[in-house]
Amino acid sequence: MNDTAPEILRYTAFDVDGEGGNPAGVLLDARGMDDTRMQEIAAEVGFSETAFLTHDGGDGERRFRVRYFSPLAEVAFCGHATIATAVALAERQGTGDLRFLTPAGEIGVETRAANGRILATLTSVAPAVREAGDADLATALTALRWSAEDLDPRLPPRIANAGNDHLVLAASSRARLADLDYDQEALGDLMARRGWTTVHLVWRESETVFHARDPFPPGGVVEDPATGAAAAAFGGYLRTFGLVEPPARITIHQGEDMGRPSRLLVDVPPENGSGVRVSGTAALIPG
Repeated sequence: MNDTAPEILRYTAFDVDGEGGNPAGVLLDARGMDDTRMQEIAAEVGFSETAFLTHDGGDGERRFRVRYFSPLAEVAFCGHATIATAVALAERQGTGDLRFLTPAGEIGVETRAANGRILATLTSVAPAVREAGDADLATALTALRWSAEDLDPRLPPRIANAGNDHLVLAASSRARLADLDYDQEALGDLMARRGWTTVHLVWRESETVFHARDPFPPGGVVEDPATGAAAAAFGGYLRTFGLVEPPARITIHQGEDMGRPSRLLVDVPPENGSGVRVSGTAALIPG
């Protein structure tokens, strides 16, 4: 194994004009690294996820194997680290199409210039939506210190997946969403038992504009400022319940309540079983 210190890039993804966003670590060359070393680096970086790449194509092929690690464990798929990685590659190799082979499946990513920035768009694996058990839902609400009356009945609780599982809960008001004070140990224990990556808390401002917050205790993070994987899963959720008329673009504002405003653009195609597209920019963190 090469003992040279790896170059760790730090980007903030889904930023708003260079501000806010969700920080991610990016290693564009993780050849020779074993699981233990990747986990150590992710813990040292301390962001919610760090992406590790190895080139998987022939000369000129933009195809990579990607693994994602939180400070505590490997994650099958991470949207914001995917966007950060795609922008990092585009800045060094030029814009175009990329293929990422992730533990959750193959993800296509497009990069292009837009308004003086690089815009990256990932296409998720096919989303799936299923019921959340009554006991699990009750436990989650207790841990969040929410009641059933705090939920918006128009958006029913469900488990949504576009690479990993997220419990979707819709708040009845913006004030309820803003007041996030949860039992991290209790919620983290439930999520670990059920394999949920985040709890995707949302409030619907309009037909196509949502606000979101994502507790992420399994990764050792109280809250994620921008969650691309959950956004993709939520796009599938909206399609399943006919809450948007696809093809539709929705905007998710996240991170505002924690001082890291983030913007995620989600394109929902009409075909059931087709992946959801999530777009955003990423900015290099100086230093």
